Amino acid sequence: MILKLNHLKVKAAATTQRVIEAVYALVEEGLIDQGQFARLQVELDWIQYKSNFREGVTATQGYKAFGQPAPIMDVHIDTRQVVLETLREDLLCALNRAKSGSEQDAGRLPLEEFQSLRSSIVWTFNRFFWRHLLAWEAATGQGYDKALPGGSSDGHNPLAVADDVAEFLDLLCALQTKNQLPAEVNLLEIGVGSGSRCAQWLNLFHQLDQQRGTGLYSRVCFYMGDYSLDTLNKAKPNVAKHIDQCRFIQLDAINPIKSLPHLRHKILQVHLTNVYDNLPDEEVVRRDGKLYFVQVRAYVPDAAVNSLGGKYGIPPELFRDRVYHMLESGFDSFGGPEHGVPFWQELWAAVRLEERLVQLEDLPEFPFPEGLDAGKLEDILQDAPTDFRFHLSSGALESFIRTLPLLHPSGYMQVFDIFVTDMAQYRTGFFGPGKLDGSLLNWVNGALLKEVAQREGYNVNFRPFKYRANTHTSILYTTRRE
Repeated sequence: MILKLNHLKVKAAATTQRVIEAVYALVEEGLIDQGQFARLQVELDWIQYKSNFREGVTATQGYKAFGQPAPIMDVHIDTRQVVLETLREDLLCALNRAKSGSEQDAGRLPLEEFQSLRSSIVWTFNRFFWRHLLAWEAATGQGYDKALPGGSSDGHNPLAVADDVAEFLDLLCALQTKNQLPAEVNLLEIGVGSGSRCAQWLNLFHQLDQQRGTGLYSRVCFYMGDYSLDTLNKAKPNVAKHIDQCRFIQLDAINPIKSLPHLRHKILQVHLTNVYDNLPDEEVVRRDGKLYFVQVRAYVPDAAVNSLGGKYGIPPELFRDRVYHMLESGFDSFGGPEHGVPFWQELWAAVRLEERLVQLEDLPEFPFPEGLDAGKLEDILQDAPTDFRFHLSSGALESFIRTLPLLHPSGYMQVFDIFVTDMAQYRTGFFGPGKLDGSLLNWVNGALLKEVAQREGYNVNFRPFKYRANTHTSILYTTRRE
């Protein structure tokens, strides 16, 4: 058995000893056989997200072709929520469930079959959240930004915006000096939220343009892009002073160029804040020279099914159908948002994910994200740890690859987000998925994005976010290689 402590927290010391004692006791009692013991890897995590998809103790079995078990089994223990008094029972239950192939669904209601994380129903919930953001905010009495660390988006930090405006105007002046400045100065922000950053940026640019006498404000064309029409409509009043400079575009963050083909090679700045960490993702486990993809199945514990069913008048046998109906049609079956939104909020809090691992070679049809395939991934992992679990950041990678062609030869792309900048970091902590209000949150595999971008002819570096103490945000900055 391998025991890995993935963090340094005071509570972990006592938990580690209790885990060892519990495993040995189960072995001595014959409840864990020698073969199972030999392939166990027990990992102690500290899940910083108060709301997440894990139980205190989970076990994950590896599989080969045709459902044959592979010699790999992982146990994950969240030292933040584990109950030491029931650790032995919880550990035995998790191991037995994983060993049986999770076919026994006692105690939980599956919402789907095992499948790629990227295609899981949890991302349907995520899209549902952004479609019904205003209803969620009305129910909670606060804007989405209040759920972020620090109570606001780092992208809205006034000093960060001011520095960006000054850097951008310097770029325009340098291009103008060389007679290389386009007649139309195009910018794109993907995921505009309330529009407050766009408004700040345009206010400051207008002021600085006037102070310097550069006369470039009238040439600015600021494209505000978002998946949600509700969000775009909400943002319009905040940029009313600059409405002639703004263009409102409904677009899919995973494929921006599809909505903006006429702007290929014409955008001088692309900006995103906390978008990549909310895009569909995959997780991969590297073990003993093999790659395993994490497949998931979303479920609701029976206790929550019974509690919510009793509260909202939903029989257990109809519960799953009501969930799917809500995600497809909204809140009509609840008589409107007054009862539908509370059900949605409580349901989302209860949703969990169970996992299994499937060897890559047994998934010949596995859809790698654009810009990546098995060969490239193996090449990128040459200097990475030999035993670790990491994000493929599929949605972020596809968005990145499909945004780069929009950049002007002298333009740049900046992404404010939470990045893993070195593969080795994945061995030192839990990086998602977690829950944030009604959406998902994952750290982004910036190291992978950087490697792929370099192969495509772009330079990528990570700048520290110096504007807020103790933030995890950093800035991915991308330019074309000359």
